[in-house]
Amino acid sequence: MKVLVVGGGGREHAIVWKLSQSKHVDKIFCAPGNAGISEFAECIDTKPADLDALLDLVKHEWIDLTVVGPEDPMARGIVDLFEREERRILGPTKAAARLESSKAFCKDFMKRYNIPTAEYRTFPSYMQAEEYIRMKGTPIVVKADGLAAGKGVIVAQSHEEAIEALHLIMRERAFGSAGDRVVVEECLVGEEASFMAFVDGRTILPMVSSQDHKQVFDGDEGPNTGGMGAYSPAPVVTPEVEARIMKKVMVPTLKGLRSEGIKYKGILYAGLMIKDGEPYVLEFNCRLGDPETQPILQRLDTDLVDIALAITDEKLREIDLKWKPGASVCVVLSAGGYPGSYEKGMPIKGLKEAGELSDTVVFHAGTAFNDGEVVTSGGRVLGVTALGADIEAAKARAYEAIGKISFDGMHYRKDIADKAIRRAL
Repeated sequence: MKVLVVGGGGREHAIVWKLSQSKHVDKIFCAPGNAGISEFAECIDTKPADLDALLDLVKHEWIDLTVVGPEDPMARGIVDLFEREERRILGPTKAAARLESSKAFCKDFMKRYNIPTAEYRTFPSYMQAEEYIRMKGTPIVVKADGLAAGKGVIVAQSHEEAIEALHLIMRERAFGSAGDRVVVEECLVGEEASFMAFVDGRTILPMVSSQDHKQVFDGDEGPNTGGMGAYSPAPVVTPEVEARIMKKVMVPTLKGLRSEGIKYKGILYAGLMIKDGEPYVLEFNCRLGDPETQPILQRLDTDLVDIALAITDEKLREIDLKWKPGASVCVVLSAGGYPGSYEKGMPIKGLKEAGELSDTVVFHAGTAFNDGEVVTSGGRVLGVTALGADIEAAKARAYEAIGKISFDGMHYRKDIADKAIRRAL
């Protein structure tokens, strides 16, 4: 069969890499792809937001399955469009994707169905939000309502930082129309975890747990990014905690959507704060996380196409998910200056040497070709991902591979997975 993957980042490279191992797949297309993805797929220069062009591609190439990586096409209604044309696609509809595309909708939804989350208020007015922040005090969290590529959430430790965040979102319009409204919520304290599951409308199959590192610098310092690294499993998600997540978060979410006439099919991702063993939802995403996908798919032992077909056919109950034992760690190498301004076009050295290490995959995120040479083309450039018997071994292998890679301005955190290692001591 032929498969199309929509997107061109590290998550999409991991998806393409996993699909390429399927016994069902004859050819993979990726739109737009990147330098690393081109090893496994034919890259098509079509933007993920160009839904009509993607549909034309599927029709012209007789593509059997489309897998959507990023959130924007789902928020725009790519699944609705493809389903009207009777084209098989993995992902939630536009109505279901509002869980991610509108933080205000998401918070109101959780309140309706008693899903544990932080206290919050939504404001279309800068002045009202400013007054609320003054009344509540800090620390406090300020969120752009719409999609902001993972950068629209600011945890403010002081009143000055909170007002700066509000000004950035609503006055400077740093995230465009995503900042038409803001959600201001209490700052929960605990340990974060990412909990993703395959969902076909009724059946929920949890993936192995993971934990992301959002801040750009070691020690969780600096501004939020799209993610500087991740590992799986997350020790904070014990079997008991997982049972609470399923009972208090995942099952009520699916039931709540069904009661509102929305059938959710695809991947459901709960970004959680675990406090005293209890889960609280920070956000929902309607797709695989990035960079969590990289370590999770490296551990997946079940054919991803079998899972995708079962979701679209609503037969997920027939799938027996299998996972590789041990752990996986992904460390993101970013361009200097990210998540702010950064240069592109820096030649990347050592990719072949790093990729030759056992149980190690270098997933490309922001890369391109320039006269046959792989160069940087984005903020997050590579996701060096390694398996190990445990998290400490996986981390050591990932950083060994990083030691073989270089490009001008290369930045990465040195403490990815340290929380998990400390917990194990």
